[in-house]
Amino acid sequence: MERISARLIEKYDRSEMREKLQNLYMQFETDFETLHARSRPRKERIRNVVIAGLGGSAISGDLLRTYLSDECPIPVLVNRNYTLPEFVDDTTLVLISSYSGNTEETLSAYQNAIQKKAKICCVTSGGEVLNIAKSFGHYTLKVPEGFPPRTAVGFMFSAMLRIFTELRLTTDKTDAIKETSAYLKEASARYADFKDENNLALELARKSIGKMPIIYTSDDFTSAVGTRWKGQICENAKTLAYANILPELNHNELVGWKLNENLLRRLHVIFLHDRDDHPRTALRMKVTNLIIKRYAKNISHVESEGNSLLTRIFSLVLLGDWTSYYLALMSNIDPTPVKVIDQVKEELANFK
Repeated sequence: MERISARLIEKYDRSEMREKLQNLYMQFETDFETLHARSRPRKERIRNVVIAGLGGSAISGDLLRTYLSDECPIPVLVNRNYTLPEFVDDTTLVLISSYSGNTEETLSAYQNAIQKKAKICCVTSGGEVLNIAKSFGHYTLKVPEGFPPRTAVGFMFSAMLRIFTELRLTTDKTDAIKETSAYLKEASARYADFKDENNLALELARKSIGKMPIIYTSDDFTSAVGTRWKGQICENAKTLAYANILPELNHNELVGWKLNENLLRRLHVIFLHDRDDHPRTALRMKVTNLIIKRYAKNISHVESEGNSLLTRIFSLVLLGDWTSYYLALMSNIDPTPVKVIDQVKEELANFK
């Protein structure tokens, strides 16, 4: 394991992922170009919402769904597939979320939404999604282009939150957004300081070297954050990670903490906590910790930071992003390229 240094960053961070992490706060301060504003649907005609997206464009929908789970008056589903559920009809808002605008599965779901006569809004930086939206006159928020999709989580989340606010599916979040932006700016400066011995992102990355990170969260507001951590570690650090939620894992997975002790010792379990976790779930986390510490040598506990729920959620998102970044560098890996995903797309292109 190499010690993080300016030389190491220059050598492996060729696409400047560090700068993108430092500037995540700016994505919450961005005004988006609006297309076909008059075609924006009306709340009175919407009975449910389906967010269609994959990867970095889907996780923003997950984060939005969990963030608004206590106040959005209608069901919200994140759809990661070529087709939409049977219930989708002209009372459904289908929110097309594709940063690149060229995601194969999302384009298929977009056509399915048109066939089902659903109400449609789009969030994208361009590509075929933008072309279709212009052709049909669908309400669209265009976000800045030129980012790896997973680093545009602030753009995609903010744009979708704006649509929910405009449709009065949630209350105005101006104050929470301001707090979140200010927090992300300050916290990124802390995490960027690789010489700080108290840098939590560095500490978690060091404990994850040669280990498989296991992310445990509650099923209240942080479940999507655990999914984000898993995805970021896989994509940035090129190492497998896993995420699950409580209380569900207490009813099955916990029993698996028994055999294969050599494997269990090579896991790094990270519990993500928030002050609004259900009290019984918080207690279950403590009990679960007592059980698994007999087998796992590396267990970490992380508390969310901030006042508003939005800030607390993104405090954990940011920490996971920086942890995956440092884990990549410590492994002598460039965090940006995702060559195997490009390979999958190339192979699929041979079969139309």
